[in-house]
Parts: sequence; structure tokens; C-alpha cells
Amino acid sequence: MQARLQQFHKLLKEEQFFEAHEVLEEVWFPKRFEKDVNIDILKGFINAAVSFELLKRERVKQSKKVWRNYLKYRTLLYKTSPHYRNDFYQMIRFLDSLRLEKI
Repeated sequence: MQARLQQFHKLLKEEQFFEAHEVLEEVWFPKRFEKDVNIDILKGFINAAVSFELLKRERVKQSKKVWRNYLKYRTLLYKTSPHYRNDFYQMIRFLDSLRLEKI
């Protein structure tokens, strides 16, 4: 999972938001019905990438709606596995700062 998060981060920095979304969706999609908070937080990260892609396409209203979904999942941080928690925390900080740059 850490390699996927690193690839996701790299693609976001390159403003390849759709591609970043795809990287995490490959992990999330097969497990989407499992009760796993680590998988749920990935869904939030996917939502953030989609929100950035919508901003890039100047679809601001839709972007805000999807961003609110990300915020809902972001609250799961302290329920995640301690093994991934720091990586998830760093990703949240990055996503939030990137959002501030984009709006």
C-alpha cells in the first residue's frame, strides 16, 4: 500500500489527477465492500483526486461536492491501522495543502 500511496502522491504533484485516482482505485475497488477503515480512507483519497480533476476541468460545483466526500472519509484517520497511520496522515496534510493552492 505504501508504494501505491507514493505513486499517488507523485501523480498528484504532476497534476495527473485522473491517473492518481486510478492508482488507488486498483486497490480500493476489489475490497470496496469489506469493513476495513484502511480501505475506506483510500476511498477518501480517491475522492480528493477526483475533486482536483474536476477543478482542472473547471467544474467547481461538482468539485466541491466530491471534496466534501473526501472530508467525510478524512475523519477516519485515527481509526486506521497504526502501521499506515503516519502515511495516511502525511497524505491528508498534502491533499489539504494542495486544495488550498487550487481554490
